[in-house]
Amino acid sequence: MLENEPVTVYLCSRIAYDEYSSALAILSKLTMPYFVIPGNHDHREHFRTAFANQHYLPTTEALHYCVDDYPVRIIGLDSCLPNWHHGHIDAMGLRWLQFTLEQDPNKLTLVMMHHPPFVSGIPYMDDYRCRDTAPLASVLQAFSNVEAVLCGHVHRAMLRRWAVTVVCTCPSTTTEIALQLRPDASPQSYVGLSAYMLHLWHEAHGLVSHVSHIGTFRGPYPFA
Repeated sequence: MLENEPVTVYLCSRIAYDEYSSALAILSKLTMPYFVIPGNHDHREHFRTAFANQHYLPTTEALHYCVDDYPVRIIGLDSCLPNWHHGHIDAMGLRWLQFTLEQDPNKLTLVMMHHPPFVSGIPYMDDYRCRDTAPLASVLQAFSNVEAVLCGHVHRAMLRRWAVTVVCTCPSTTTEIALQLRPDASPQSYVGLSAYMLHLWHEAHGLVSHVSHIGTFRGPYPFA
């Protein structure tokens, strides 16, 4: 149980295949705003229709958006390609991102996208990463205010320094992708402990990201 209620909720992973009604029923219980970005199993137009009441989402084209109502600006970047599992940010998306960052180059910013833009070492997930990321890195490297890039997709928590910022991938609330680092590893996943990431922002200290497992566990125990 969190002592303080989060200000916002970010969903960087696929929502529920096409079962959006189930996802919406769960999300409707939240008392704070939530921000969504599509994943590789989402159909962009079905996603747009399901979340039509989320007015930050554009009504046409890719689902890029910017929310500037908080001390940290939130940019949602749609990395999905219809009928493909890997991700990509096209030239139009890169121009949109650069223009959006230029509007306030000093305001600290979080970028959300589904596909991580780096090689994780898990071969069957790396096949489906965000590809051709040098142009994306080039855009981000021109700005010093991107505090982090938040991703989903890999069903594991990972961190990497990339393009003068930090990329975090969030663990899954469902299955966990097996940690297999052999080039010939076959795809596997496990039903393990569900988890989420809590991103704590403090004006003086910056961003700290915590991984927290979901469930009831023995304890708490005192420690010295």
